[in-house]
Amino acid sequence: MSRSGRLHLGAFMRPVSIHTAWWRYPSSAADANFNLQHIVDFAQTLERGCFDAFFMADHLAVLNMPMDALKRSATVTSFDPLTLLPALSMVTKHLGLIATASTTFETPYLIARRFASLDHISGGRAGWNLVTTSNPDAALNFGMTEQMDHADRYRRAREFFDVVTGLWDSWADDAFLRDKESGVFFDPDKLHTLDHKGEFFDVRGPLNIARPVQGWPLIVQAGASDAGRQLAAETAEMVFASASRMEDLQELYRDIKGRAAKLGRDPAGIKIMPAALVLVADSEAEAQDRRAHLDSLVESDSAIAALSIALGHDATQFDPDAPLPEVPESNQSKSGRERAIALGKRENLTVRQLAQRLGGYSGNAFTGTVQTIADRMQEWFEAEACDGFTVMFPYLPDGLHDFVNNLVPELQRRGLLRTAYDGPTLRENLGLPRPENRFFAQD
Repeated sequence: MSRSGRLHLGAFMRPVSIHTAWWRYPSSAADANFNLQHIVDFAQTLERGCFDAFFMADHLAVLNMPMDALKRSATVTSFDPLTLLPALSMVTKHLGLIATASTTFETPYLIARRFASLDHISGGRAGWNLVTTSNPDAALNFGMTEQMDHADRYRRAREFFDVVTGLWDSWADDAFLRDKESGVFFDPDKLHTLDHKGEFFDVRGPLNIARPVQGWPLIVQAGASDAGRQLAAETAEMVFASASRMEDLQELYRDIKGRAAKLGRDPAGIKIMPAALVLVADSEAEAQDRRAHLDSLVESDSAIAALSIALGHDATQFDPDAPLPEVPESNQSKSGRERAIALGKRENLTVRQLAQRLGGYSGNAFTGTVQTIADRMQEWFEAEACDGFTVMFPYLPDGLHDFVNNLVPELQRRGLLRTAYDGPTLRENLGLPRPENRFFAQD
């Protein structure tokens, strides 16, 4: 390879697939979102494939699209990530466990405590996907009649990060003496009270759990807007990116790592992990046929709903057989809107065609044979478009088994993927340092 090192693999479990019609595929386990045994099997298969992490997205609302579309969605029911992942930690030994938690609706103290607990329970394998929530239906579940402004959400997220990481540093690593002779359980000089007072939060502290095994659980961020990129440069150690072209990812890779360097951070301390829907088959024709079959299972009402969500506007008002008209900005995800508009213009799609693409999965997809997919992954890695991939499976369990049984051995043969884990913690397997405690010097 022209670039040294190995690529990293995360598995995006939403909780099991991103494609709208995955559950309708003939061999899919349609109940997998809410079937613990299925998810346990998936996690253990990922560990057999030397994946770095199980990455679990989350939703804080059900009513986020018209009922005719919603009735076709398999994501209306799924486990709470911070309830599921501790269970998975008991049936795995090395797999990282990354959960999404919103800075828009959650509170810093509870998030700090839950992720510290997950890190201790798993022996140092926890990660926090720090997100701001743009779904207006989620706001209604948390006593808000209107969604928080985009800029305010990101300022709140930045302060939220400072509070959570400060709480994780409440205790020195050697604070707990547990001296039976003297009867002293902890050293008071090694306990810090945060006393944070900011724009959005007043949090006294300290946290009522020992410092996490990893110091801090891994920080993951997924925003692609300018505010999202800046937040990633300031806080993230893994970035979940969405782009369909290698050139776009190269630009994002340079931008986020360049911003981090200007802030005094080591750019190597941020792993750029773009999404990739991977469908492996014995031939190109078979792979394309499987993808076409999967996409054909997306109904038109689901497709239009997906386009409406991406744009932040009701797409049923548009002429379905005309190009997408000018769409003003909304208070929802800016990056999602921009990607949808760019896709429609780039491929000259009608509203109907764009909706159908978005209704299934419109992002980066590697569809082909073991050789062609490995070639493409290697090309992107060596071209510094990424540090690895956040893999999405088109259907479960077969899509996962195809990847682990067939593609993983080829990546390992090329020296692109580990054959065994490097250590017991997620940070060690990603080659990332353990953060120093800001309040207590390390011995």
